[in-house]
Amino acid sequence: METRVLVGMGTCGIAAGARKVMEAFEQGLEGVEGVELLPTGCVGLCEKEVVAEIQKNGEKTIYGDLTPEKVERLIEEVILKGKVIDDWIAARPEEPMLAKQERIVLGNCGHINPENIDEYLERDGYKGLKKVLKDMTPGQVVEEVKTSGLRGRGGGGFPAGLKWQFASQAPGDKKYVVCNADEGDPGAFMDRSIKEGDPHALLEGMLICGYAIGSDEGYVYVRAEYPLAIKRLKVAMKQAEERGYLGENILGTGYNFRIKIKEGAGAFVCGEETALLASIEGRMGRPRSRPPYPATKGLWDKPTNINNVETYANIPRIIRRGGDKFAQIGTEKSTGTKVFALTGKINNTGLIEVPMGISIREIIYDIGGGIPDGREFKAVQIGGPSGGCIPAHLLDLPIDYDSLVESGAIMGSGGLVTMDEETCMVDVAWFFLNFTQKESCGKCTPCREGTKRMLEILERIKAGKGKNEDIERLKFLGRNIVDTSLCGLGQTAPNPVLSTLRFFEDEYRAHIEEHLCPAGVCADLLRYEIVQEDCKRCSICVKVCPVNAISGKPKEKHLIDQELCTKCNACLEECPFDAIVKK
Repeated sequence: METRVLVGMGTCGIAAGARKVMEAFEQGLEGVEGVELLPTGCVGLCEKEVVAEIQKNGEKTIYGDLTPEKVERLIEEVILKGKVIDDWIAARPEEPMLAKQERIVLGNCGHINPENIDEYLERDGYKGLKKVLKDMTPGQVVEEVKTSGLRGRGGGGFPAGLKWQFASQAPGDKKYVVCNADEGDPGAFMDRSIKEGDPHALLEGMLICGYAIGSDEGYVYVRAEYPLAIKRLKVAMKQAEERGYLGENILGTGYNFRIKIKEGAGAFVCGEETALLASIEGRMGRPRSRPPYPATKGLWDKPTNINNVETYANIPRIIRRGGDKFAQIGTEKSTGTKVFALTGKINNTGLIEVPMGISIREIIYDIGGGIPDGREFKAVQIGGPSGGCIPAHLLDLPIDYDSLVESGAIMGSGGLVTMDEETCMVDVAWFFLNFTQKESCGKCTPCREGTKRMLEILERIKAGKGKNEDIERLKFLGRNIVDTSLCGLGQTAPNPVLSTLRFFEDEYRAHIEEHLCPAGVCADLLRYEIVQEDCKRCSICVKVCPVNAISGKPKEKHLIDQELCTKCNACLEECPFDAIVKK
């Protein structure tokens, strides 16, 4: 049996040095017969990049933290001699990090060559499309998706089957299928990884949707900052056309469907569906009032179905295995799985796919491996800039659409940022609101002006100049912005502030009343001081200070000028005697 070596060549892998690892494999395997070297997408083990999967004698083993220097040993011992290097294994199937996942959307990612359609076909690729074209009516396809209970994975969680039904029933002889692949949340890379690792799954999902609603044309709206994803999508589209799965008279059934790629300029607001449609049409990406909804009046005023990458990528399996089988995964109202980008203060960062209903505790401690350096878990931000922070006492909260909304967060597209005791929640609220405020299109007053006023209040509080009444001002502004903003950006922008106020109001009051940042993060509330009895007068701190805020010659008393100090932390990090403290 031929040995296969799959090197993780997603954007994350390449950034970690995968190209050099691939080159080392190419050189080391030159002249070796029976070994196939291939690129693959992201398997999700970002903490272990660079990774490579070696498939030999029916066994699949993923090795991590690879460098070009390690490749020679892998070739010699694993590929040629059939041994296993236990210390280099990135993750084992029986370990909680993998055992508690259920990979549907990510099932192919990291295990196939995304630029070879044959590998997709070998794993039941395009069987769902064949089934709908030859054995199902458009109405039956819609009903199957409704039976699955699949809800949109882009953030709002609207039932996908119901959305398809609205578009299919809308009058008109021209309809569109649009994929929202913009993915603008900081730290979110779920959709990018699917496009890079399994692009045919997206295409097949869109093809099935087109058949169901009566459309012959689709668009993938993807930000131009994703060049590798765009490249692999184009390769997949070309291969699908050559094999008869895309284009005219698909599989000889008379069904026609073409897909175009629209590269966006990276505006966060274009993740909102009406702003996205405006951008495709060549207009400024600004939302419009709804109704009418895109399902009845969308792209160029024609009925349009919009879902994100993850939603469409679920469709082929739903059709192949049946909506009822999909509905058995997850919970009654939140079926299936959800892909999350696990980032922040956590040991196992990366991309995970878990069944709906799993608890936050299981994700953080079983899959994520807990908090580094034994620090305490403080909160997790779910839903990106539009989401909310869930505190430690809600660790056992199940992750589903309704539970998250009740807690003040949202599912969002799948960003999950973990925070520990050294995280300032006021600073977190400021960070996310600062992002959404800058990304506001400015069309409606509540979002444009309201978020600006909230940001100004947060900046005062961070600087120790806040007032007790600022707490109520933030709550009042936040509630009104949610209720009166035009689109989803404004309607969710206050969430990080409102959720941190709900669970961490004492931290806000510490900033206001005690002029203290409990986490030691807000620079204006910090003091760096030298403990004279511990100081050895070595002058290392004097040399590393970038603003000359530390005075003192070797063997003389050293002092920090608080007016000059920028709180950069350089002196604290470089002092070998721990003689500098942060207060």
